[in-house]
Amino acid sequence: MPDLSTLAVFSAAALVLAFMPGPGIFYIVGRTIAAGRTDGYASILGTTMGGFVHVFAGVVGVSALIMTSATAFMALKVVGGVYLVYLGIKTWRSGRQAEIDFSSSSEGGAWRAFRDGIIVEATNPKTAAFFLALIPQFIDPSRGTVGLQFFVLGATSIALNVVADLVYTFAASSARTLLMRRPHIVRRLRQGSGAVLTSLGISVLLSRQPA
Repeated sequence: MPDLSTLAVFSAAALVLAFMPGPGIFYIVGRTIAAGRTDGYASILGTTMGGFVHVFAGVVGVSALIMTSATAFMALKVVGGVYLVYLGIKTWRSGRQAEIDFSSSSEGGAWRAFRDGIIVEATNPKTAAFFLALIPQFIDPSRGTVGLQFFVLGATSIALNVVADLVYTFAASSARTLLMRRPHIVRRLRQGSGAVLTSLGISVLLSRQPA
C-alpha cells in the first residue's frame, strides 16, 4: 500500500489532472449538452468502467515489469516524465483547435451514452499511456505488492475523475448556450491543461536526477 504522504501528493496531482479537459470530458460535456444531464451521468458511469480497464491492464503490466527488472521499471518512470512534458506541450499547441462535439445525437438514450462511454475510455490509447506515465512515479516497490499499489492509485485517480466529471456535467447542463457561443472558453481550459501537464512532467524528471 502507498504511504499516506505519497497518497496525499498523488491525490493532489490527480485532482488537478482530473479537471483538465480531455477526450473523456469532451465526450461527457458534448453528450450532456446534446441530450441532457441524464445522458451525462450515464456517460460518466461508462467512462468510469472504461477507466478500470486501463487500471487492471496496468496492474498486470507494471507488476510483470518490476518482477523482470528494477532498471526497466525506473526507465518507465523516466519515460513517463518525458511523456507528460510531451503531452503538455501538445495539449497547449492544440488549444486553438480544441472543440466539443455539440452535435452528439441523443438517439439510444442513457444506455447508448453508457455503452459509448465505456468504448471511448477503454479504447483510448492516451488514457493507457497517461496511467503508465503518472502512476509508476508514485510506486515504491519496497512498500509491498506493486500491483496493489497501482490499483489503489488507479482507483483513486478514477474516483477523482468522477468528481470532476460530475462538476463538468452539472456546469454543462446549466450553461449550454454559453459553451456553444463561446468556444474560446474551451480553448483557454485546454491551454491551461497543457501548462499544468508540462510542469508536472518537468517536476517528475527533476525529482529523478541523482543527488
